[in-house]
Amino acid sequence: MAVLLCSRTVDPEPWRAAFRAQAPEIDFRVWPETGPVEDIEFILTWLHPPGELRRYPRLKAVLTLGAGVEKLLLDPDLPPGIPIVRLVDRALTAGMSEYALLHVLRYHRQMPELEAMQRRAEWIDEVESPPAWERRVGLLGLGVLGGDAAAKLAALGFQVAGWSLSKKSISGVASYTGEEGLAKLLAWSQILVCLLPLTSSTRGIVNARTLALLPRGAFFINCARGGHVVESDLLAALDSGQIAHATLDVFAEEPLPPSHPFWRHPRVTVTPHNASLTWAPTAIEHILANMKRHAAGEPMSPLVDPKREY
Repeated sequence: MAVLLCSRTVDPEPWRAAFRAQAPEIDFRVWPETGPVEDIEFILTWLHPPGELRRYPRLKAVLTLGAGVEKLLLDPDLPPGIPIVRLVDRALTAGMSEYALLHVLRYHRQMPELEAMQRRAEWIDEVESPPAWERRVGLLGLGVLGGDAAAKLAALGFQVAGWSLSKKSISGVASYTGEEGLAKLLAWSQILVCLLPLTSSTRGIVNARTLALLPRGAFFINCARGGHVVESDLLAALDSGQIAHATLDVFAEEPLPPSHPFWRHPRVTVTPHNASLTWAPTAIEHILANMKRHAAGEPMSPLVDPKREY
């Protein structure tokens, strides 16, 4: 039995080291040096060459190396009937929550205003921030990543609510679903964080209509996918003051082109899609656990449902 890392972008060395340290008995291979394809039973993938996954006759499962699966599902030649397992990595989850908390706190404590004051060498007494329990933070998405961030924000004392496709039960977090629930969440949120999966139903969800539902002067943080945002609509909302400031980690085109107005907009913070990165030493724990479940005849988790697109 062999495991193949199949990716056009992932550095194989951290994964080679992780397998050597935690599962030295496994035959770990790196595409395109596949060796005999009939040996390969599990494929670890991120941005694989389209059609490549059909070449392996004894393939048992495809395990992703990131939380999102929208690009994987674009491959029209995915092998039928082969389970796809989405990555749940404690380091990836922790990193995303750190990013969300960092920028929520930054907006809560008026840091963009204070930084602008410094650039102007201007001292203004009593730039006020309310206590956390007076600040309303809304999250689009309450899955593994959004749910963890929501719980940690609530633990800091913020008022927290979230919207997702199904009702969630998270201590201290109000949960909304459906179109009516989305409108209620947006109208309530002073700081909005997007942590949704990208699907056909969530693509472009942050647009002129939904941005207009937020309180005037709200803040927006996107650490999910660039496809969630209609960028021209967000720029218009920033220019009008409807959105006071936006922190963006993901974009419709990546790398973000040097000519893009986000780079120079005074109300935008850009980060280079590094809100949270997969960490091989912890991600391998999830991968090995699923391989053991499969060997024991137990279901792997979380399985991707192609019809739901995540």
